[in-house]
Amino acid sequence: MRTILRAILAASLLTVGLAPAALADEPKAAEAKIDLPAFPADASVKQVTHVAGKTLNYTATVGSLPVRDEKGKKIAEVVFTAYVLDGPRDPKRPVTFAFNGGPGAASVYLNLGAIGPKRVQFGAQGDAPSDPAVLVDNPGTWLDFTDMVFIDPVGTGFSRSLVDMEETKKRFFGIDADINYLSRIVYDWLLKNGRMASPKYVSGESYGGYRGPRITYTLQTKLGVGVNGMILVSPYLEPPLDLSPDLSPMAWVSTLPSMAASNYERQGKALSPALMAEVETYARGEYVTDLLKGRRDPAAVARLVDKVTAYTGLDRNFVQLSGGRIDSRAYLRELYRKEGKIGSWYDSNVTQDDPFPWSAYGRRGDPILDAIIAPTTSAIVDFTTRVVGWKVEGRYNALSEEVGRNWEKGVELTSASEDLRQAVAADPKMKVLIVHGYDDLSCPYFISRLVIDQMAMSGDPNRVRLALYPGGHMFYSRPDSQTAFRQDVKGLFGAP
Repeated sequence: MRTILRAILAASLLTVGLAPAALADEPKAAEAKIDLPAFPADASVKQVTHVAGKTLNYTATVGSLPVRDEKGKKIAEVVFTAYVLDGPRDPKRPVTFAFNGGPGAASVYLNLGAIGPKRVQFGAQGDAPSDPAVLVDNPGTWLDFTDMVFIDPVGTGFSRSLVDMEETKKRFFGIDADINYLSRIVYDWLLKNGRMASPKYVSGESYGGYRGPRITYTLQTKLGVGVNGMILVSPYLEPPLDLSPDLSPMAWVSTLPSMAASNYERQGKALSPALMAEVETYARGEYVTDLLKGRRDPAAVARLVDKVTAYTGLDRNFVQLSGGRIDSRAYLRELYRKEGKIGSWYDSNVTQDDPFPWSAYGRRGDPILDAIIAPTTSAIVDFTTRVVGWKVEGRYNALSEEVGRNWEKGVELTSASEDLRQAVAADPKMKVLIVHGYDDLSCPYFISRLVIDQMAMSGDPNRVRLALYPGGHMFYSRPDSQTAFRQDVKGLFGAP
C-alpha cells in the first residue's frame, strides 16, 4: 500500500540510523514502556497446502527478532511469519523475504493475498469487510519453489517499538533508518535459522517495492549477504516523478497508459502489450511535446484534449478544462460521477457507492482499502494466535495511520531506482522481475517501464524484466493474473 509519504534520513547502518547523542531520552523511554507484556517465544505448527497438483507439508512459524541500539539494549521487536517446507534440508532451496509498503502496511497483503500458502479473498469488485475471514489453499503460492519469510516493520502488524515516539521516529520512521534495521532483520533471521548459504530473494509490494532494491543493495554491500533476485510488486520506484506537475510532464505521462488500460477494460478489450503499445508511444512522444508547449499553443492543447479524451473515455469538456492533464483522484471522481459511484486509486475499475455524490469534492475512503482491512486483519490474527498458537496481546495493525502520520517528510526527493541500478551492476548474476497491474493509478506501471528503459544494460538485457497483468495494485486478486504472475516468478527462480 503506498500512501505518498516522504523521508530522507542519513543513517549509519550499525546504529540503526541514529547518532549516539539521540540516546539522551533512553531512561525516560524505557520507563514509559516498562509495563508492556513480553512477547511469547516463537511458535510453530505443521500445515498442509496444495498447489499445481502437489501436496506440500510445511511448518509455519510466528516469532520476533530484536532490534538493538549501539549499547546492545533492545529498542524494538519485529514480528515475522515464516513458511518452511518440511523434509531434509536442501542447501539449494531458496528463501524469500517479503515486505509490504505504506509506509505503515504489514506484510499480510503479500502473505494472505498473493504468495503465501493460504489466502483470503480481497481486492476485487464486490469484496466486502464482512466477507468470511476464512483461509483456503492459495493456488498462487510460491512455497513449492521457495521458503518465505514475511516481515512486519515496526508499528505494523504486532511489531513494536520499545522507545518513546520521538526516538521511534528517529530510529524507525525514516527512509534510511527503515532500510538499515530491516536489512539487519533479514541478516538476523538467516543467522538464527542457519540459512546463510541458501539462495536468497527479496520481494516487496508498493512502498515495499521501494524497500526492495535498497535492502538488496544494503545486504550486498554492507552486511555481506548476496541476493539472487528481486521480485518487485506494483513498486513505488521513482517518487521524484511526482514533482513539479505544473512544469514537468512526467506526472501526467506516467498515469495516462493506466487510464487508457482502464478504459479499454471497460470496453471489454483484452489487455496486452500490443494493445497498450499505441498509448505508450503517444505518452512518451507527442504527449510530452504538446504538454511542454503549454497553453500558449492552442493547437497543441487541442491535440492533447482530443487524444486524452479518446484514451481515457472521459467527458471532453472535463478534459478541456483540465488541459489534457488528468489528476488521478479527479479522474476517479469524474469517471463514475453520473453513476453515483467512486473508483479505487488501486484499481480504477473497482467501485463502490459514493456516500456524498453531490459534494463539490471527493469525501470518501478508497473502495479497495475500505474493504480489505477487516478480512485480512481477522484472518491473520486468527491464524497467528489460534492456528499457530503465538498468544500475543495487543492490536494488529494491518495499515497503521500512526506510522504514516509520523513518517519523516522528504520521500519525493529520494529514488529507489538508483539502488536498483547499483544492485544490478554489482551482481551480474542477479535477476529482477518488476510486475504491475495495468489499472493501478497509485503506482503506475509506466514509471517502471521508463526506469528500466533508462538503465544501463549489464549482461543479459532480460535479467531486469517488466511483466504486466490485468487488474490494479493487487492484480493477484484476479485468478488469471495471479496464475500468470506465478509462472513469471517461477521463471525467475528457474523452477520447473
